Amino acid sequence: MTLDPALSLRAALDTVARQLREGRIEEPKREARLLVAGALGLSLSDLILRESEPLGQRAPQLAEWLTRRLAREPVSRIAGQREFYGLSLSLTPATLDPRPDTETLVEAVLVEARGGRFGSSPRVLDLGTGSGAILLALLSVLLEATGLGIDIVPEVVAGAETNARRLDLSGRATFRAGDLFEGLVETFSIVVSNPPYIPSGDIPALDPEVRLHDPLRALDGGADGLDFYRRISREATRYLQPGGLLAVEVGRGQAEDVARLFAVDGLQAGGIRHDLAGTARVVLAFRP
Repeated sequence: MTLDPALSLRAALDTVARQLREGRIEEPKREARLLVAGALGLSLSDLILRESEPLGQRAPQLAEWLTRRLAREPVSRIAGQREFYGLSLSLTPATLDPRPDTETLVEAVLVEARGGRFGSSPRVLDLGTGSGAILLALLSVLLEATGLGIDIVPEVVAGAETNARRLDLSGRATFRAGDLFEGLVETFSIVVSNPPYIPSGDIPALDPEVRLHDPLRALDGGADGLDFYRRISREATRYLQPGGLLAVEVGRGQAEDVARLFAVDGLQAGGIRHDLAGTARVVLAFRP
C-alpha cells in the first residue's frame, strides 16, 4: 500500500478512515486520527490545526502503519504506547496492553483511599504489574504513596521501570520480578491486581487484536478463569495491613464468584464496582 506525499492531512485522514471502514475496523474515524497523528508525531490537537499541510515524507510510515492496522494489529502496539488514566505508557511485545476498563479499578481504589483511610503515606502492591499502569496511575494521584510492582517476566519489569522514569515516579515506584507474593516480607495498605482471567477455552475466540498481540500468559486464567484469584485470595491477608484493601479487576460474569472466594478466605466484602458499560469490573475486599 502507498500514500501520495502530496495528500493533505485532511485527505489522508479521509483515505485512512475509508480503508479502515472497508477493512471492518471499528471506529474508523477515531482510529484514522490516531494512526495519522502517531505516524506524523503530532498530537490530536496539532493534527486539526495542520490538516491543510501535505503528508510529506511521513507518507511511507503512515502507509506501513495502516497496513499493520488492517492486519488487526492494535494502534497502541503499532505506536508502542498507550494512554492510560492521563499517562502515556510505553509498551513492549511482552506487556499486556492496558485497557480503559482497568481505569475502573484505579477509580475504585482512589475513592477508598481519599480522606486518609490508609494513612498519610499508603504503601501499594501491584501484582502482575505489566506496564505499571495501575500502580503509576495511583501514585500520580496519591502523592504521598509509594508502591511495588511485581511481574513474573523480567522484560516486563524493565518496561515498567522505564515508564516510571519517564513519568518521574521512579522515586516512589519500584519493580521486581516475582510470582505474585513470592519473596515478600512486608505488608501493604493496598493490594491491586488485574490478573489473567480469560478461561483457557475462550482464548481461541478472542478478537485478533487480543489473541494475536497480547501475551498469552497475561490472558489465560485457567479452566474457569479464576486460578489467579484463588492464589491471591489464599495469601492476601498475610500481606495486607489490618484494614487494608484488596482490589482486583475481573472479567464479565466473574465478580460474584471472586467475591465468594475472598469471603471464604476471611476477607471482608468491600463491594463490586461497574465500568462505564455497566459490567461488574472490580471486586473490593478488606482485611478485617
